[in-house]
Amino acid sequence: MLLLLTLGLVTVSTTVLVHALGTAWWLRRLRRLRQRADSTDPVLGLSGLLSILVRTALILITLHVVEVFLWAVALRLVPDGGLASLEEAMYLSFVTFTTLGYGDILLQGPGRMLTGLESLNGVLLIGWSTALSFAVIQRSWERMQGPHAPRR
Repeated sequence: MLLLLTLGLVTVSTTVLVHALGTAWWLRRLRRLRQRADSTDPVLGLSGLLSILVRTALILITLHVVEVFLWAVALRLVPDGGLASLEEAMYLSFVTFTTLGYGDILLQGPGRMLTGLESLNGVLLIGWSTALSFAVIQRSWERMQGPHAPRR
């Protein structure tokens, strides 16, 4: 059981690191885009807003897919877990990470506790992505209004 808990905590740490590095990279990229835009046009147009929002969503989803893959690899390492393939482990990982919990594929044996840990990890990272998305939308909306728009 200690070995499984260690595997779970290493996977949690790795996915949090992936998310932190990915979101930090995207925030730096957004800052550079804003600095470049400020020098030419201080008001963000609708096409610029949509571009930022779509790219933010795609980057966050890509991060989550990588994190789900890391969990799938961890689940495949569980001895006697009953997962026949990486594809099956990916499916279970997606269902678990997103807390859908269909229950059509289950991890067998003592390794089952890892799915609870993965669900907690998924909730945390999806919440992180939601907060980042909200911040990007809020900042982009303010930029769309222009520098002289009244503040509420």
